[in-house]
Amino acid sequence: MNSSFQFTCQACCTDSQARAGVFSTPHGKVETPRFMPVGTLATVKTVTPQQLQATGAQMILANTYHLHLQPGEQIVAGAGGLHKFMAWNGPILTDSGGFQVFSLSELRKITENGVTFRSPRDGRIIELTPEKSIHIQNALGADIIMAFDECPPYPATREEVELATERTYRWLKRCISAHQREDQALFGIVQGGVFLDLRQEAAVSLRELDLPGYAIGGVSVGEPSELIEKIVRATAPMLPAEKPRYLMGVGTYREMVQAIAAGVDLFDCVIPTRWARHGTVVVGGERWNLKNARFREDFTPLDESCDCYTCQNFTRAYLCHLVRTREILGYTLLSIHNITELVRFTQRIREAIFRDSFTEDFAQWLAPTPSSL
Repeated sequence: MNSSFQFTCQACCTDSQARAGVFSTPHGKVETPRFMPVGTLATVKTVTPQQLQATGAQMILANTYHLHLQPGEQIVAGAGGLHKFMAWNGPILTDSGGFQVFSLSELRKITENGVTFRSPRDGRIIELTPEKSIHIQNALGADIIMAFDECPPYPATREEVELATERTYRWLKRCISAHQREDQALFGIVQGGVFLDLRQEAAVSLRELDLPGYAIGGVSVGEPSELIEKIVRATAPMLPAEKPRYLMGVGTYREMVQAIAAGVDLFDCVIPTRWARHGTVVVGGERWNLKNARFREDFTPLDESCDCYTCQNFTRAYLCHLVRTREILGYTLLSIHNITELVRFTQRIREAIFRDSFTEDFAQWLAPTPSSL
């Protein structure tokens, strides 16, 4: 692996497992803990790369399965890789397509060799194996690539989860053998459903493979937040302290604070742009629906304390107007604010860890029943 991949822990919380660090990649550094916006199809929806950079985002995501369907990894590779194709100069992480094993359950068949999908786009049959996933990701050229895994649903029996977890480990070893590029870091994914002993056993097995980073997968797939918290709290400390830890598919304030307290460094979620497309924004930890009539004649900024482009230039009344008339600019402006808000939230946590005031400053999110997001 390229020596430019390195994780350095800079500060630790004395009252929890929270830590602040820096993860170095060939396309720049990521200061942790950090929220990462999702750009499934090589675009964070409605936001330009320049606008995205202004939000404070440092690393973004793209999806292997969807980019394989359209436009195809050969086209992306022909453009010089994902970074050039989408004009994003910072670090990029690609999901393996393993989540589609879960989300497209009615369109796929799992075998030991891999997964056969019926494309929801045109109905053609697609076979995705660990080797194929890595081949696609090698062609896409992201800095961080994920191992192909089987994400069991919730609820599932212990036997079903055990089989999926064991298969995920076997697939990981095939991913390692197939991986061809030293300028890409391959992360393994810990599965195990809601069974903490399976999670811990999987974490120990993956740790022995000495990978450049580790992810906790298979959460936020339908289980209650209390179970997510227990899973993360039991799993994260089992992963190497000298490597970055990534919690997949999580992005609410409470989930991130709880996970950071357990020692997690990186997060991703589609909610900033998804909420924006439904007229929803995050302000001070609360979710607001800007379609609400109370905003129609409110000529104050969305959030006076926010320095994002949206809050510095537009009123709540204007944003309400855009949302009500379904103007595309509204989706862009709300996405800019929501992404800025989540990135800034993790930046504030990072600063609190350096002050060793994390558990005090974010106590409301560490409490068993928080009052908001």
